[in-house]
Amino acid sequence: MNILFDLDGTLTDSYQGITRSISYALSTLGRTPPPQESLTWCVGPPLKKSFSLLLDSEDEQLVSEALVAFRKRFRAVGMFENEVYSGVPGMLDALQQQAHILYVATSKPVVFAIKIVEHFGLSQYFQGIYGSELDGTRADKKSLILYLLTCENINQANATMVGDRKHDMIGARENSVRGIGVLWGYGTKKELEASGAWTCCSSPSDLIDVFNDISIFNKI
Repeated sequence: MNILFDLDGTLTDSYQGITRSISYALSTLGRTPPPQESLTWCVGPPLKKSFSLLLDSEDEQLVSEALVAFRKRFRAVGMFENEVYSGVPGMLDALQQQAHILYVATSKPVVFAIKIVEHFGLSQYFQGIYGSELDGTRADKKSLILYLLTCENINQANATMVGDRKHDMIGARENSVRGIGVLWGYGTKKELEASGAWTCCSSPSDLIDVFNDISIFNKI
């Protein structure tokens, strides 16, 4: 099985780095940032849309300025204000030992994703790391998953997307790929199931169990 993993909220808890960098960007633009704890909804989805909502504006120039400010702080310090979820390295190792092929599929710009995965010692588990471009290309999971499947010549029937938000499940569904939701990130079971999750896992060990039971997949 080819397993595609989301990054933020699935492999690592990037809440501090993302929300602090969002607050920095809004302050740079002269806006008063909302309380940090109210920004959890921004962890995972494409930032361009999040900034449009935060700024209450469709002005492309304004949103672009916010992204530039965000990336200035995120590149310097924010990307490492982050931690790997407990149990994730063991999960990745177990799945790799079972001959599954693992990939990262994140809306985050790939230049940042590669540095984060390498910084936390996870690159050994992945066949490839896929993300968006700085100009926003492939920031949506539908186009990102399609791009990954095409580049790696993977049949949809032999792929599963694992993530914590609705965007992961919708992107999987629109590419005829099975989606598995994880509940240790920032999405709810209700959100994930409503978006097409085939099943949801409460812990990394639960995810191992799902992939262990090959008979389940044979019944689909």
